[in-house]
Amino acid sequence: MIEQDNDMKVSVVMSAIEALELVQQEQFDLILCDLNMPGISGLELTKRLIQQDPDRKVLIYTGYEIGSHFNLLIESGASGFISKTVSREQLQNAIRCAIRGDAVVPIALLKQLRRHEVTIGRSEVSVEDVSITEREQTILHEVATGISNKDLAIKLHASQRNVEYQLSRIFDKLNVRSRSEAIREARRLGLISLEVF
Repeated sequence: MIEQDNDMKVSVVMSAIEALELVQQEQFDLILCDLNMPGISGLELTKRLIQQDPDRKVLIYTGYEIGSHFNLLIESGASGFISKTVSREQLQNAIRCAIRGDAVVPIALLKQLRRHEVTIGRSEVSVEDVSITEREQTILHEVATGISNKDLAIKLHASQRNVEYQLSRIFDKLNVRSRSEAIREARRLGLISLEVF
């Protein structure tokens, strides 16, 4: 759809890791980022891309309802949101707007936000407060599948005690006390893919 516009050249990658590697090698005017990606979520990828370069423009491209994630997506530094249901013309216009520095937010979402203000409770951790390592992200992803500490230790080639220590560090970072709370909080922060659930 994008490449049908002769002014636009597109590079496609299938994972956040590939995206993080590619931006080290090439310059891009804009990064179109799927919200639901394998491994590192689109939200976490956006956060990392903006941390590397605060001037980067990232558009979130999603088929999901983003109302519940709106504040987190804004805080991640995203330039805007575009639905996978839009036409080619709408997609190209959204890209041009974001490149110009204009925010791209669907009207339906703006109307929804006027009726139901989306806020994060003061006691909740924000996405900026959490610094999760790749290994911790892997552990969170595995925990979300319901794996036991013993099986997780085998899978990670680590001792069960080491896994328990790493889990307790993750719990501290997320300000939670249990696996189920950690999964819920990681999902809220976009640290693990929605597809796990």
